[in-house]
Amino acid sequence: MMKLRCVVERITYQNPDNGYSVLKCAVKNYSDLVTVVGNLLDVSVGSVLLIDGNWKVDARYGKQFVAERWQETMPATVFGIEKYLGSGLIKGVGPQFAKRIVRQFGTDTLDIIETDVDRLLEVPGIGKRRVSRIAESWKQQKEIRNVMLFLQDHGVSTAFASKIYRQYGNDSISRIKENPFCLADDIWGIGFKTADSIAGKLGVEKNAFVRLRSGIMYTLSRMADEGHAYAKKEQLEKKAAELLDAEPSAVVMTMDQMIKDKDLITETRMIPQFREGEFIPEDAAGEIRVECIYLPPFYYAETGTAGKLQRLKNVPANDRLWSSLMKVRRETGNENLSVDVKKIQELLGIEYDEIQAEAIRKAATEKILVLTGGPGTGKTTAIRGIIAAYRAFGLKILLAAPTGRAAKRMTEATGLEAKTIHRLLDYKPPEGYQKNEETPLDGDVLIVDECSMIDIVLMNALLKAVPPGMRLILVGDINQLPSVGAGNVLRDIIDSEVFPVVCLTRIFRQAQSSRIIMNAHRINAGQMPDISNGENTDFFFMEQEDPEKVVRTIVELSAEKLPRYYRVSPYQIQVLTPMQKGVVGAANLNLALQEALNPDGKGLHRSGFIYRNGDKVMQLKNNYDKEVFNGDIGIIESADQQDRTLQVNFDGRIVEYDISELDELVHAYATTVHKAQGSEYPIVVMPVLMNHFVMLQRNLIYTGITRAKNVLIMVGTRKALAFAVRNTTVTKRNTLLKERLRDKAVESIKA
Repeated sequence: MMKLRCVVERITYQNPDNGYSVLKCAVKNYSDLVTVVGNLLDVSVGSVLLIDGNWKVDARYGKQFVAERWQETMPATVFGIEKYLGSGLIKGVGPQFAKRIVRQFGTDTLDIIETDVDRLLEVPGIGKRRVSRIAESWKQQKEIRNVMLFLQDHGVSTAFASKIYRQYGNDSISRIKENPFCLADDIWGIGFKTADSIAGKLGVEKNAFVRLRSGIMYTLSRMADEGHAYAKKEQLEKKAAELLDAEPSAVVMTMDQMIKDKDLITETRMIPQFREGEFIPEDAAGEIRVECIYLPPFYYAETGTAGKLQRLKNVPANDRLWSSLMKVRRETGNENLSVDVKKIQELLGIEYDEIQAEAIRKAATEKILVLTGGPGTGKTTAIRGIIAAYRAFGLKILLAAPTGRAAKRMTEATGLEAKTIHRLLDYKPPEGYQKNEETPLDGDVLIVDECSMIDIVLMNALLKAVPPGMRLILVGDINQLPSVGAGNVLRDIIDSEVFPVVCLTRIFRQAQSSRIIMNAHRINAGQMPDISNGENTDFFFMEQEDPEKVVRTIVELSAEKLPRYYRVSPYQIQVLTPMQKGVVGAANLNLALQEALNPDGKGLHRSGFIYRNGDKVMQLKNNYDKEVFNGDIGIIESADQQDRTLQVNFDGRIVEYDISELDELVHAYATTVHKAQGSEYPIVVMPVLMNHFVMLQRNLIYTGITRAKNVLIMVGTRKALAFAVRNTTVTKRNTLLKERLRDKAVESIKA
């Protein structure tokens, strides 16, 4: 094995999943840049590396140095020091200041920063504030390097060093040594397998309780990410044993201890029998006894949601509309009496059909109401009528939706302010939601849109803040994809048959002229959409089978043809794809679209991607500190190479990201259909190929189509589209909300 000392000049490629990187490096006595390949994730331009490895000649790419092990070292030459300081690693020092500092101190530069940082004041243009920032950043980088070296010694990617340091500070290494599995619990992006690799190197035994416990918790968390509120005991045993490569008996013993310790909650239930991937109706299947294992947050969220909804239903409303209607009902003996919809029609200049009118009448007389229906069936128009009825009696109305974009659309449609649920509940980290049982929401009625997106934990948090006398209207389309988080809340509430539901089915005349809407309903009914194209349509289908050609077609449409024809900005065009990976997956499409739409300019490199001014990006996780949430889309306003930060504009609000936080962002020229839930875009371009057959399901295609407001263009094959329309096989989510709601209703009747 040979040693190579080099300075990283350019990062050609990085794979964030496995760390494989291709670097161009300056090496002493080599006139050309040397290609270095290997697991070198989180290396920065300007880093000085000491690499153990060997030379090889690749048939396609020529001579390369293959890295086996590496460590970052301090540069020794003036050129190397300048490159290192100017790389942005040290906040407060960019390329220009690096040049000035090195001109002043030469090869003594790094020693001076380490031992006598105030001497930097001798450099023209550097003040006390900048020196202070440099000193603090230098200190942090030293600690981060220690963490990096520790991780490297244990064969783990160093990409998470900054995050680990930010979480644990100077205690990072001692915390990892004490319990390496804390990394999987505390740091987003680090999974059980990474933590387990470190634990193995630290001598943690295969059947150690701490390891088995962490593996079981991780398995349940992964299942929650797939939408399950609980795991069946046998299911959990099998999955955890496979993950841990452990004996099932050891897993069972650990689970039993975790239940005793209340780390897990178990409940035995009689539930319907399911075949793999399909539901057998109760009357055909019978029931089986199942032991359900919950992580505590999901158990308390599910039981809490059921209990709070039933209590809310049982308490009369305390508003003027309720009291006046109930009084007149008692006086007249007419139990069907409600508001006069004709007066609302005259007030708004709208003619309601009978089902919409029924929704308005029920909203006046019910504590909880569910309003559902597909696109073009008049949900928004019905909501406006409901709001008009409430306002006529002076009710205070609150509006909310799960995402910022959905809330914005609700505001535009109703003329009243709508907030995201997090903002409505006044979330403040680290304390949590400020609105709860002790400090409930102030209002008479809460109307929540896009409820199919709400998971069980968020629904429970929302209901905590709803006072007993408040009304609740839940609005959504149950044929869309279910929530990203655990549960199937809207579907379970409807299927419980405990609360009144109004389902809008009529497609209104103005909507009938939209082939997007008509095709969405055809797909929902299991019929092939009309893909005949034509001059006056808003729904187009372009036949193309070759994935590479599909990518080129999508780029051409997004960057040139559609902006020119419809006279819109390319940023108003959203590419939606079924999957993240693959040739026509979101990751590859983003690289192609960035190259076409925003190819020039410097930016920040992270995990093989470059983030430039003007890039369209999406947040990948809820970040309560920054108040940005999973699926929020923004535009990068500035990429500060000196401070290694990005400023992202989310609908007028500027949010700053440190370079170590960039794995929370992904380019959003293209995104998955799942991530687009609750959003609406003027123009949507959507690939549909058999490459995506794993994800080609009716509700996914339906959801993707209904994200398009004005124009939808599908690119792919009729075979793939037909496959998706026929495929109604959706993995049944493990939830018991429907059953709990029914139980609570029975208890209420008995009481």
